[in-house]
Amino acid sequence: MPSASPPPPTPLHLPGYALTYSGKVRDLYAPVDPATGAARDDQILLVASDRLSAFDFILETPIPDKGAVLTQLSLWWFEQLADLVPNHVVSTDVPAAVAGRAILVRRLEMLPVECVARAYLTGGGLREYHASGAVSGVALPEGLRDGDRLPEPIFTASTKAPVGEHDEPIPYAAVVDSLGADLAARARDLTVGILKRGNEIAADRGILIADTKVEFGLDGAGEMVLADEVLTPDSSRFWPADQWEPGHPQPSFDKEYVREWLTSPASGWDKSSGQAPPPLPEEVVERTRAKYVEAYERLTGRTFVGI
Repeated sequence: MPSASPPPPTPLHLPGYALTYSGKVRDLYAPVDPATGAARDDQILLVASDRLSAFDFILETPIPDKGAVLTQLSLWWFEQLADLVPNHVVSTDVPAAVAGRAILVRRLEMLPVECVARAYLTGGGLREYHASGAVSGVALPEGLRDGDRLPEPIFTASTKAPVGEHDEPIPYAAVVDSLGADLAARARDLTVGILKRGNEIAADRGILIADTKVEFGLDGAGEMVLADEVLTPDSSRFWPADQWEPGHPQPSFDKEYVREWLTSPASGWDKSSGQAPPPLPEEVVERTRAKYVEAYERLTGRTFVGI
């Protein structure tokens, strides 16, 4: 088990809000009722920080504007997916200290599984495939290479591990055991549908979305709602379509670049040591920020304005 990451920066003090949770990337605050001083139980202020996690560590070095990119790109995608699934957004009217990187959302009962869809074979899915010929119990054709497009996108769930521990792949039967047949089927179909819609839109912008992780919750009526972030460089692998060449790792717009630097001789870090990764050099920080911003601008057609 890896040693603990360096503690993240102390979350902001936001008048009128009570901090309820600080995660790898996001901090959650509950609005406080001014009349009673009690925290509301129906809404959460979701604040995206500039923290970056890799290999189950929160890295010491933040990526400037990353939180704003994640928030603004998710808001754009929520609009593109609105006919597929409702989302948790209540308002973007948030405190000035977190403007541009926070949204007020509905509090939901979150599903206890990670919902992942894959359109291309790479990363952890490729390692599973090499070991068993399947990914999360989904059998795949023989002879697939790193970066190959799958015959159809597949649903590959995993556990939700605590900070500092690894998510573990689980077969669909385990999702059914956890959620029940109806909810499991809904989560599977929505996850695959979101990736398909994402690739339909991204294809016109020169981007392939290899895979994505999404989060769902249930509202008070038991309806499934899309939550957290969606189709961002943190939750997805984005590849430049004009450089797609199966048989080796692909160039990317996401944090895979940071992972590659951390595992290269340049970092001096041994992934198996259990020690926290070193600080990122300035050029890695700048290039990673540029990749996040380029992904946002390519997909949305908008110029990113930092905060």
